[in-house]
Amino acid sequence: MLENAAPSKVKFWPIMIAIFFGSFLSVMGISTINLALPFLIEDFHSDLNTIQWVLTGFMLSLGVIAPLTGYLGNRFGFKKLYLYSMVGFVIFSLLCALAWDTTSLIAFRILQGAFSGLVLPATMTIIFQVIPREKQAFAVSIWALSGMLSPAFGPTLSGWLIQNFSWEWLFYINIPIGIIAIIFIQLMIPDYRIGSRKPLDIAGLAIVVLSSTALLLGLSEGRQWGWTSWSTLGLFALGLVALAMFIWRELHTEHPLLNLRVFTNARFTISLVSATLIMISLYSGTLLIPLFLQNVQHISALDTGIIMLPASLIMALFMPVAGQLYSRLGPLWLTVAGVILILIGSYEMTRLDVGVSHGYIIFWMSVRNIGVSLAAAATGTAGMEEISGALSGDASAVNNWVRNVGGSFAIALFTSLLISHATSHGQTLAASGTQDQATIPLLAYTMSVNDVFMVATIIVAVALPLGLLVRKKRLVSPAAVSEAGLARAEQLS
Repeated sequence: MLENAAPSKVKFWPIMIAIFFGSFLSVMGISTINLALPFLIEDFHSDLNTIQWVLTGFMLSLGVIAPLTGYLGNRFGFKKLYLYSMVGFVIFSLLCALAWDTTSLIAFRILQGAFSGLVLPATMTIIFQVIPREKQAFAVSIWALSGMLSPAFGPTLSGWLIQNFSWEWLFYINIPIGIIAIIFIQLMIPDYRIGSRKPLDIAGLAIVVLSSTALLLGLSEGRQWGWTSWSTLGLFALGLVALAMFIWRELHTEHPLLNLRVFTNARFTISLVSATLIMISLYSGTLLIPLFLQNVQHISALDTGIIMLPASLIMALFMPVAGQLYSRLGPLWLTVAGVILILIGSYEMTRLDVGVSHGYIIFWMSVRNIGVSLAAAATGTAGMEEISGALSGDASAVNNWVRNVGGSFAIALFTSLLISHATSHGQTLAASGTQDQATIPLLAYTMSVNDVFMVATIIVAVALPLGLLVRKKRLVSPAAVSEAGLARAEQLS
């Protein structure tokens, strides 16, 4: 059923401005908190293994809530979904700033992440349902740019706020920006709804939450409990069994929470796996570099943000360039070139030492981030452009579910590896007796950061052969489209 369909002629820039603000704010919720982790540990008298849930819990709720996007979008329309999500994000930003202990902060961050997790799939769906097809690649690059500007300016803004005020202002700053976004959404995005209302698959939602939570707990606590302990193995087993049950149910129920049949489109599946691996590599840098600079080199929060600014800004500036290149080169060369740059930059980041220059970090992080821009723009567009308009909400929900759950798992894994390797390296250095005891923690932490960067390098290497499989989409003539029928005519080119 088609109700209040998006108009054939829309105002491109007003819609993109409204999308830009919300997407920027949603992603900034991830990028600003990294610099605050040492301060949260100190203020709440906690440790990294606990405080990382401020980030990991947020990322998990981003992914877990994504399957609801299609249902809520079909029920209320994607404009209303986007609007209500921003309202919820602003409310829980305020509550995060008012948190009184670690538990309350983590709880409010999880709920903030739930609303934030609806923003990206909703805005992506609006692009593919409202924006004219010939402008969609450019629109996606602007949409991605909004996400890239957050890690560009987020750390610097975060460092300035922490140094001059307090970590609470990382959340207070969301309120005025969020209100501006709400006004823009209401005024600039057309009100429409495509598709029919479907009942909510409550059982599917419960199973996917159980699966994601069990697997994430296993990754986060496995270091403390022991990777072969019954608790850890039991959580992994529960998570995998629940995941299998979820997949089976979604393929057999009449109204699935997630339409997993979009995976039958090979181009979508390959592009999504590649995009997830690329984003995991991106998260490794945004997590590890602030911790290294603050804990090893004892750099202030503001200086850490300034050091991270050039590489992140370069990544943001390359996003629209990649969007324009996509229409000329297609996904193959952009993805391959991007992954190669990520590989080179990530490998060089495995060679840090305690006294490494900031110029070295800025240069190789810039190389990595240029690669992320090229590959992310290519895989993001390639995966969605063959999905019909009616299924774009389902595909967007699947896209964000996989990427955000994968990101939360990656952060949990990286944090666990960082802590465990730092401990083992410290024990080895102490036993050798060849190092000054005062420098052992710094050396051990640096070696652990290098180890985790190597893991991230290996992960993104898997995306290279996958990128070779996605070729430039063939143009389809109007006659061919007509012969293919209405369903084919709805596909995005």
